[in-house]
Amino acid sequence: MIHRSLLTGVLFACTVFFTACDDGGGGGWYYDVDYIEITDDLPAPGNPAGACGVPEEALPADTATPTRVIGDGTPASCTSAAVVEAVAQGGIITFDCGPDPVTIVLEETAKIRNDTGPEIVLDGGGLVTLSGGDRRRILYMNTCDPDQVWTTPHCNDQDHPRLTVQNLSFIDGNAENEPAETAGGGAIFVRGGRFRVINSRFFGNTAAPTGPDVGGGAIRVFDQHEDRPVYVVHSTFGGREDLANVASNGGAVSSIGVNWTILNSVLSYNRAIGNGGNPAEAGTPGGGSGGAIYNDGLTLTLTLCGVAIEHNEVNAYGAAIFFVSNNHDGTIRIDDSVIRANVNHSNHPWQILPGISGHDDTVLDVDDDSIIE
Repeated sequence: MIHRSLLTGVLFACTVFFTACDDGGGGGWYYDVDYIEITDDLPAPGNPAGACGVPEEALPADTATPTRVIGDGTPASCTSAAVVEAVAQGGIITFDCGPDPVTIVLEETAKIRNDTGPEIVLDGGGLVTLSGGDRRRILYMNTCDPDQVWTTPHCNDQDHPRLTVQNLSFIDGNAENEPAETAGGGAIFVRGGRFRVINSRFFGNTAAPTGPDVGGGAIRVFDQHEDRPVYVVHSTFGGREDLANVASNGGAVSSIGVNWTILNSVLSYNRAIGNGGNPAEAGTPGGGSGGAIYNDGLTLTLTLCGVAIEHNEVNAYGAAIFFVSNNHDGTIRIDDSVIRANVNHSNHPWQILPGISGHDDTVLDVDDDSIIE
């Protein structure tokens, strides 16, 4: 539609009949990843139409030999306290709550300590839902929070902890009352280290309803090591009108100064409910941008492949995506994706493509197989 990048050309030159293919730089792209099924009456994780290759660093973590296991085989043993304690201790964490799905309502936010790991994996095995009970955030990681232990003199750019959440559902997280410096991220707040989301679902999470720059109904991220991307793979945010993630900005995800690579995922029915944009118009509280995705910062790249972004809503800008590079050095790459039927309730949509708001000089790298309308 606009132009095809070298990376995209290489990625799609690989045939889906191979387990992996070389990306030209010695790394593999994997096409037949076997994700754990999550079977209930809620939307499944991932986009069934998404068939994009996954780089090796975005594959599911190996949890065959966990560091610690939450539960002793019964639902009653999988308590809030057990989750909070295991997360604080770090390592590879799995669950043994019995053969049936279980929902664990957290009585306090699970917080990662920066001196554990460095690899931290939380794997629900497709059976575990973590809930904030519509009262609190579910999971918190912040390398610059001294209460979680400072481990380097450069907390805003350190390579650990490296957090993966996989095969989990996050519901009813609530960050509406968090302080300004850690606002946003109803389900998960991350600052520093590295972060990946794989084969997971986010339903009914909320963050502050107003404010020009706060957001992330489900996830809020800052300061990834060496500006490496956050990976979101084969996951679902919303998926149904009654399961919307909601925040002032970025109904599903929000970040400042962070690159994202989102693959084979669904972001639908999320809402940015602030009003007045950023900076806030006179007489308004600000916000209301990025129905699904809110990206703000300097040099930024948003990569979407095999992604469906539909039926999201905003009151200001970017019914699907709000993407602003303040130094005008931003790139949006879109392959084999669908962005449509997103609703902007503003009279001033400010779009560079339908549903996408950003500066006119944003580099748009969109393939001919994508539908944006």
